[in-house]
Amino acid sequence: MNAPRQAPFLGETTWARRFETPLREFLRTETGSAAVLLAATLAALAWANAHLPSYEALWGTTLSVRLGDLGISQDLRHWVNNGLMTLFFLVVGLEARREFDMGELRDRRRLLLPVAAGLGGMLVPIGAYLLVNAGEPLAHGWGAAMSTDTAFAMGMLALVASRFPARARTYILTVTVVDDLVALCVIAIFYSEHVRVPALMAAIAIFAVMLLVKYVIGVRKGLVVAVFGVAAWAALQASGVEPVVIGLAMGLLTYASPATRGDLERASDLFRLFREQPTAELARSASAGVAKAVSPNHRLQQLYHPWTSYVIVPLFALANAGIPIDGDFVARALTSPITLGIMAAYILGKPVGIVGATWLVTRLSRGRVRPPVGWAAVTGGGTIAGIGFTVSLLIATLAFSGPRLEEAKFGILAAALCASAVTWIISLLTSRLPSRVRARALLGTAESLIDLASPVDDDRDHLRGPRDAPVTVVEYGDFECPFCGLAEPVVRELLAGHGDVRYVWRHLPLHDVHPWAQLAAEASEAAASQGAFWEMHDVLLEHQGELRPRHLLGYAERIGLDLARFRRDLEGHAGAARIAEDVDSADLSGVSGTPTFFVNGRRHHGAYDITTLSAAVRAARARTALTS
Repeated sequence: MNAPRQAPFLGETTWARRFETPLREFLRTETGSAAVLLAATLAALAWANAHLPSYEALWGTTLSVRLGDLGISQDLRHWVNNGLMTLFFLVVGLEARREFDMGELRDRRRLLLPVAAGLGGMLVPIGAYLLVNAGEPLAHGWGAAMSTDTAFAMGMLALVASRFPARARTYILTVTVVDDLVALCVIAIFYSEHVRVPALMAAIAIFAVMLLVKYVIGVRKGLVVAVFGVAAWAALQASGVEPVVIGLAMGLLTYASPATRGDLERASDLFRLFREQPTAELARSASAGVAKAVSPNHRLQQLYHPWTSYVIVPLFALANAGIPIDGDFVARALTSPITLGIMAAYILGKPVGIVGATWLVTRLSRGRVRPPVGWAAVTGGGTIAGIGFTVSLLIATLAFSGPRLEEAKFGILAAALCASAVTWIISLLTSRLPSRVRARALLGTAESLIDLASPVDDDRDHLRGPRDAPVTVVEYGDFECPFCGLAEPVVRELLAGHGDVRYVWRHLPLHDVHPWAQLAAEASEAAASQGAFWEMHDVLLEHQGELRPRHLLGYAERIGLDLARFRRDLEGHAGAARIAEDVDSADLSGVSGTPTFFVNGRRHHGAYDITTLSAAVRAARARTALTS
């Protein structure tokens, strides 16, 4: 399609609105909770050093829960460690499933790299620990030297290496998901007590019945599933197998998917019925319809992730990180094989394992499988993965007791401090590289995962900007959508400020909420047949509340179109087929709402204010320069 004559770029925006994705919400929550986790750790250390008897007395208090002759009795520390932490591992399982269904790992070819890096980042640290403790009875504590704390690592990465690209955090997150999955298997197999088979078989049977009720019978009420989960947890607790495993299993079985337009339209219909007749019954139907439009995985993450990150994991730190520290203790710890083994595992073993496995896969695949970021970012991610806290402390409490447990805790805390310092040094050195070398070191040369199902066609799509621009921004929009109207000045400012960006508008009229959107889209196509798409596009977004036929005819007259021809095209729905093609391409690309942006074929998540979109454009430009 010939490029229409350009309308002047007018208007500025100070508006910013965030549209969050599950991954961004996960990363933001993990990053924010790192400060709370650090505060809880310092509070535990201060408390234990100020008055150790009161610290131990509180967490050693026995709490019993009984139902008839059945019951569980354990101290508060164990209720936190194998009770509340089950919810933490539920969130880990949810995130692993989300990455597999919707994230980077949905391209199964990309699964090999984080799996290899995750395994390498565990096996090498284990080897380092065993090397230090060779021949010692302390070698059985190797499990405390292998697992990364996702929350702490993500938070410290954002703090000490803010120059690293967001994809570095995403890559390390996928690696630590593998890390967490393997760590849970290690706990279940190597650090469970003597297994009582009848209770274990009962737990398996309860879990199987839950799956039958949930997926075969179709009863997916949260309360019903929760009852089965608690019963399975209690059975595992009685069996001697660490019961936190049940949380991971339930998370892995909870599917993730984007909201489809069909589900959203049904939710809109239900809400419209409630708006017309606001009864309690219709309110429940509307609420259920809205909830069903969002995948169970996302709903559960929104429900539990803030609690695990801001309450449960900090509470775990408060219950377990308290150790009395004085000169004699430090001198003893620094010569302890446990402390030295854990520090060697995390400070040296983690980065060597992650970077080495990533390099090995890249080399063996002859570059066909490459990390999504540059080697400086991979290295920084490997060093920050040396922060082992939550799972490491959990395994340490299972493997050690008394002074040996205190030495293990000291090693874990010291390793976290050193890993953060080393990552900061890597970030600082990377920032001093020449700009092109720095871009390659941070962004790498791997091809981006393309989310846009239908590539831009210069002869078909509506283009604004230079045709040979290295960066293409595609927007799926709706002329009646108020957020598209608010985003329009941002797009104008983006194009005015970046001469090497081209912009594409594709139609996605949301019939269920915007009754005149389809007609407005057809009006723009009628104008396009006379070479005036962009003039009509701009007018329609300026008058989003006035899109009836008489308004559209007035706009056509204003921009100088042939009114008779415009009316015929509008009445004959001449542009409907073209709009349907755009809608089909939106469905194939997983687009269900407007506005949705793609930058060089990759879906843009989060805010679409000028600052965020400009950053996305700069990153796309740099990546294009590196791979061209």
